[in-house]
Amino acid sequence: MSSKRVLVTGGLGFIGSHTVVALQQEGYEVVIIDNLSNSSLDVLGGITQITGKTPEFENLDLRDKAAVKDFFETYPDIEDVIHFAASKAVGESVINPLLYYENNISTLVYLLHELNKKASSRFIFSSSCTVYGQADELPITENAPVKKAESPYGNTKQIGEEILQDTCKTNGEFKAIALRYFNPIGAHPTAEIGELPIGTPQNLIPFITQTAIGKRDELSVFGNDYPTEDGTAIRDYIHVMDLAEAHVKALERLISGKEKTNYEVFNLGTGRGNSVLEVIRSFEKVSEQKLPYKIVGRREGDITAAYADTTKANEELGWKANRSLDEALKSAWKWQKVVKQKEEEEN
Repeated sequence: MSSKRVLVTGGLGFIGSHTVVALQQEGYEVVIIDNLSNSSLDVLGGITQITGKTPEFENLDLRDKAAVKDFFETYPDIEDVIHFAASKAVGESVINPLLYYENNISTLVYLLHELNKKASSRFIFSSSCTVYGQADELPITENAPVKKAESPYGNTKQIGEEILQDTCKTNGEFKAIALRYFNPIGAHPTAEIGELPIGTPQNLIPFITQTAIGKRDELSVFGNDYPTEDGTAIRDYIHVMDLAEAHVKALERLISGKEKTNYEVFNLGTGRGNSVLEVIRSFEKVSEQKLPYKIVGRREGDITAAYADTTKANEELGWKANRSLDEALKSAWKWQKVVKQKEEEEN
């Protein structure tokens, strides 16, 4: 248990909010920074409902360098940061690359400037398996080569990791872990918080649940001519609460000084891949809904298969993804029904 204060940027977003819950349940004091550009203040209420505690919240845009400086002057005791705040839609990044470079790179640099002033600090970075591209070997280990990014979004994650490595080289008292997520899905079992995409969902699971609830006519499955068993693309889908708990473990590793070097990388996945059609079948089973879908052409930039080798995270972080695909989809469906109910009440 710790009464240390932890800054969580993007703490009202999908993964951020679930990590705030996991941190508070382990006794951490949390301060959230979020500019509400892709999230809602309602999430704060959800976190409070689950944990019985409202985290401190600052509505702040991390692209404002002076505001970041002021924040650390107001909270001088904060030495631990979990950094989620970023734009994350691959397609949008191709259309608007400068937004992604500003929002994902400058914000990281401004945070690190402030942490560099401290005697010691710790940083958990929200990275992605997109850095591997189409890996040469499956499952993907942390030693797999980082491939040229397929999108500006993917590139910002690669550049972010490089910035952290360079910072770690010049400051031995600064410690960082980059967590390379595979495909986070699901929601907290209470359905107080979950994934709430603004506009058309970019990810498979919200598209499935919105189709099942009647918000979308049908699901488009992008390609059934991949060299996989059923022809659809394979991904490693990890329950968001398993992912959230990994962030707590990573932070504890740095606080207790168990890191092997002051910059480390871990893959976070289940170690198992599921095809799009397998996900649809699992959803139909847990929701008892028939899902209307059609096969369409492949989507640009999509790879055939990606799933993690989780040995390093299992052994060194002492963490393992415990929740099943069925469990994750069941929680996502429960959350979608709550969202629909809230929308009906508001209208």
